[in-house]
Amino acid sequence: MQTKTLSQFMLRSAIYSGCNSRALVPDLFRGLGAKRVVLFSDRGLEKAGVVEKVAQIFELTTHGTGPELVGTYLDIAQDAESRSVNEAVRYAKEVGADALLAVGGGSVLDTVKGVKYALHKGLTDIKEAIPGGFLYEQFPKANHIPIPHIAIPTTAGTGSEVSPIAVIFNEDIQMKGNIINPFISADIAVLDPDLTVGLPPAITAFTGFDALTHAIEAFASPNATALTDAYALHAIRLIEKNLPLVVADGSNVNARMEMLQASLMGITAFSFALNAIPVHNFAHAYGALFRIPHGLANAVFLPVVMEYVPSLYLPKIKELADALRVENDSTDDSSTILARVVEKLRLLQHKTGLPSDFTEYNLSEEDLQKVSLAVAKDPAAVSFPMPQELIRAVGERVVPISVK
Repeated sequence: MQTKTLSQFMLRSAIYSGCNSRALVPDLFRGLGAKRVVLFSDRGLEKAGVVEKVAQIFELTTHGTGPELVGTYLDIAQDAESRSVNEAVRYAKEVGADALLAVGGGSVLDTVKGVKYALHKGLTDIKEAIPGGFLYEQFPKANHIPIPHIAIPTTAGTGSEVSPIAVIFNEDIQMKGNIINPFISADIAVLDPDLTVGLPPAITAFTGFDALTHAIEAFASPNATALTDAYALHAIRLIEKNLPLVVADGSNVNARMEMLQASLMGITAFSFALNAIPVHNFAHAYGALFRIPHGLANAVFLPVVMEYVPSLYLPKIKELADALRVENDSTDDSSTILARVVEKLRLLQHKTGLPSDFTEYNLSEEDLQKVSLAVAKDPAAVSFPMPQELIRAVGERVVPISVK
């Protein structure tokens, strides 16, 4: 077996964690040299009072000594649509912003990463950056983007606040594109569990499964290293322990805090072990075509894909089982342990109130044919192409239709 010698691992963002840590934001921006900050979020978080909780901190800074909040932009759509990115770029220019504050889930955080990239490159349409759906820039070609940028995640799921990946939806071709650049993540991530306590149980559950999927796909990746394994395994342990707690009691701030840190660790492992990601491949394609929330798509696909692509998970299945607290001993063969791991994931799905298929989306046989092609064309398919028979078989498990 050939030993891999070259790998890369970069956690560029500074991380501040704790209840009310959002109060540090103006001072942190001042340290980054910011003067004119725009807050980006969405209408749901405005309604939930989260936007106001963050915006009012700027009113407490002594006038003239701290950075000023010069605008709030809230028209950000699900899936970080390229239209949302382009309109947010226009707004940032109109108000003369020199710094970006992202408050929200993955769609908001990815949108702001797209805004940062577009401002840095002088783009008016983010689609110009990813005409083929995929842009991969590495250091030293990629270099520092001097736009102060702080991210406050309000879900424990994508970990987008620290990841070098922005997933942006191209409405024209109905595909999720990827910009990968180590400098588009936030300079500082502020993990404040207070801002996640109002998240409804269903969203808490599927965003948690998104984080779990990142960690499991990172751990199973052919590009995994000791560094990514450390982050992935502990993220899995924390999610297994805390996800049922936060779904049952959203006000449990200790469990919320651990979920935020697990989310961050999961995406870090995922980003730097990036290779075979069949669960995300399916989730991207189904999400883009049928507007299924990304975390929900991952939650439904995770146990099914693990069952249908066992070769990816069997080599390290015992360690994965241990992290998920699945009973196993030295006499158990790998296939038996994998079956128990899949069963454990289905139990976690059930315990957190998540569906095991896409019944509620009323998908048809025609939809199934269309999405099979989208799975094969998704940028994630480049590293791990799957035969059409496999794509179809997985689809039939998650789309319950009676084919006449």
